Amino acid sequence: MEEKVIYLLFTNTGTLLTRVIRLFTGQSLTHVSISFDQQLIDVYSFGRKNVRNPFIGGFVKEDVRCGFLRKSECEIYQLAVEDLEYHRILERICEMEAKKDAYKYNFIGLFGVLLQIEWKRRNAFFCSQFIASLLNEVKQIQFSKSICFVKPEDIRMLEGLHLMYKGVLESYYKEEMEEEEQLQRFFLPFYLSKKLKRIKIAKG
Repeated sequence: MEEKVIYLLFTNTGTLLTRVIRLFTGQSLTHVSISFDQQLIDVYSFGRKNVRNPFIGGFVKEDVRCGFLRKSECEIYQLAVEDLEYHRILERICEMEAKKDAYKYNFIGLFGVLLQIEWKRRNAFFCSQFIASLLNEVKQIQFSKSICFVKPEDIRMLEGLHLMYKGVLESYYKEEMEEEEQLQRFFLPFYLSKKLKRIKIAKG
């Protein structure tokens, strides 16, 4: 059966909320996001909508190349899933993005994790709750607790995840850009050669 790959990004942004979560959980990587491309062009999670205001949050498409994310410590994992599972997850994200204003950050549920009180709110998630809800589409993944209690560390410890990178996030995508530039430099002479041949043929 055909497989596809999704990417899970775990970060420590160093924000006030991150420090509070870290204090209670003892874990260094307190935020998790999902992407469908290795270059992390399109990255999705639940977090702050306004960089300057941590209290306005919801469904977000994150730009890892700017703001506080680019300097964060991170780990990037890949997870192989079946083609059908991949498209179910992708379809759900597309639906949520189309109605992103209807979704809120689940602050109450977040503190419910710390206090072990289950608070379910419609259209409200914190980051790991959101990712866990998506991974419920993957039959090989089984959570031993309600997704209301799933922390980033619980996801990071799942079987089937393969670590691709560990370090500063900014360094990761710079490496990706350098590799892409090297490929472009390698193939450019062939591309130009073919283009010149087409021009000569066109001129007769």
